[in-house]
Amino acid sequence: MIDSYVYVIIALLPLTAIMVVIQVNPYQALVIRAILGAVAALVYAVLGAADVALTEALVGTMLAITLYVVAVRSSLVMRLGILTEAEAEQESYFKELIARFKTVINQHYLRLELIEYPNSQALEQALMTKEVHATCQKQEPIAADNEGIYHTAIRVHRLFEIMENELNSTETTLSYVQVSNQEEKH
Repeated sequence: MIDSYVYVIIALLPLTAIMVVIQVNPYQALVIRAILGAVAALVYAVLGAADVALTEALVGTMLAITLYVVAVRSSLVMRLGILTEAEAEQESYFKELIARFKTVINQHYLRLELIEYPNSQALEQALMTKEVHATCQKQEPIAADNEGIYHTAIRVHRLFEIMENELNSTETTLSYVQVSNQEEKH
């Protein structure tokens, strides 16, 4: 006869599984997934399957979560291409713009990685070859009033939507750039 505490432990399995599915933050989902694996290992141990419990604890919980953390951490990056001279100028509105980018990106559990390029041609080439997700460079002043305006070109449509909706900045203009998906066939 199974004791009543086993039913409580078994009831935790679908509860934690539902929590994993509805979690928005990927890091919190990984923690809940680890809890799910630990609960499953506990259920296996209580029901007498020690070998399955050990396998679940080692592979299903520890190894899988470690690999998931590495994968999530490396995939949640927005690479922003900038000119080396823009970084060297250290303009206050450029620093403020980058801070606003980081604020918006952090709300979506992403990291902002700045990649420097020596000139505008290299920057545009990096966007077209998909080395970066977006580029940010100073616009040529047409009039005296837009001297500190930057132009941000974004090739990932979802990132463009996020920036367009949430970036309230007068220091930059946004544009979506559609990059052709031409790949060489070997």
